[in-house]
Amino acid sequence: MISLLRRVPELWRRLDVTAQDAPLALILALLSLVPALHNKGTQLGDIPARPMDSLALLVIAAECLPLIVRRKWPLVSVALVSIAFAVDQLTGYHTAAGIALPIALVSAGLHVAHYRRTAAVVATVGYVPLAVGLDRSGSQEGVAGFVTFYLVLAAACAIGAWLRLSRKAEAEHRKHVAETTRIAERTSIARELHDVVTHHVTAMVVQAEAARYLTAAPERLDQTLQTITDTGRRSLTDLRHLLDLLNPDHNPEAVGDLRSLVEQTRQAGQPVEFAEEGESVRDTGSAEVVVYRVVQEALTNALKYAHGSPTNVYVRYGEREITVEVGTEGARRSAASGGGGRGLAGLRDRVDVLGGEFTAGQREDGFVVRARIPAGNPS
Repeated sequence: MISLLRRVPELWRRLDVTAQDAPLALILALLSLVPALHNKGTQLGDIPARPMDSLALLVIAAECLPLIVRRKWPLVSVALVSIAFAVDQLTGYHTAAGIALPIALVSAGLHVAHYRRTAAVVATVGYVPLAVGLDRSGSQEGVAGFVTFYLVLAAACAIGAWLRLSRKAEAEHRKHVAETTRIAERTSIARELHDVVTHHVTAMVVQAEAARYLTAAPERLDQTLQTITDTGRRSLTDLRHLLDLLNPDHNPEAVGDLRSLVEQTRQAGQPVEFAEEGESVRDTGSAEVVVYRVVQEALTNALKYAHGSPTNVYVRYGEREITVEVGTEGARRSAASGGGGRGLAGLRDRVDVLGGEFTAGQREDGFVVRARIPAGNPS
């Protein structure tokens, strides 16, 4: 029973809009037949009240039933309701069904997609004969009264138009958010691919170049080829991990170990000194990922542009932030202007997202990359 009740909203949404609007029309019609509500509806023009009869039943039906199509055919609905409302006022029934007119006008303002101005002009022109007819029937309303009622009806239509524009703006906002999210996800994936592929491929290229000169030393050649193989396997592992991130059921794990990254770079022929201060905590979250990527990109640049030059990696874990500094002696070029904007520029974006600071530039003794990354940002 409970599960059935939970499905009611879903079943209701699946119904055609005419089926959803039918209860409103029927309820309003039944209320108009209640004796206590006779002659208690809208009274425009102070025409003497007329007792209910068979014609009144037709008027009530003509005012209420068109509401069934108020969303499917809003112009048809408002036209039929308006005609029935005019008859209601001219005959003096003043039924409670008169409330159907503002409902139909709100629906028209909300759902009419085309010919809105034409419909407004036709409705205005159609209101004039009603006002004239009531005036000739002895109405004491006067021009001010008829104009006031017209403005009330126009306000009902304006409310519908405002709702339509609000829904349109909300839909455009959701579309913009979805597009922005999609672009951000694609950019994130591109950065991850750049970080993974560039580092490992650079290391493999450097090692392969060195292997050409080791043919006379079989043992060193075998060691170099083994290192190339290990690097390729690490690259495949990292790519599999990146592809797993696209799986919505994936449970993200910690990134690679910095010591292993440094050791891999050493095997590629780059002398690297590594120092850590403090201890990494488990809840550093995204900060740990960014720290790894900063070191990885800096070491990749060192291999590319200053191969064989001494490189120092320093990482300090504080209570509220992590500081990273990677310096390469003799480096005269960086990837800041290369890689399609995904090198050091991509790292700057990563750090900025977490509210940190990132700098990379030439120093007297070489090229230095520095990053200050707030800790405690869960990924």
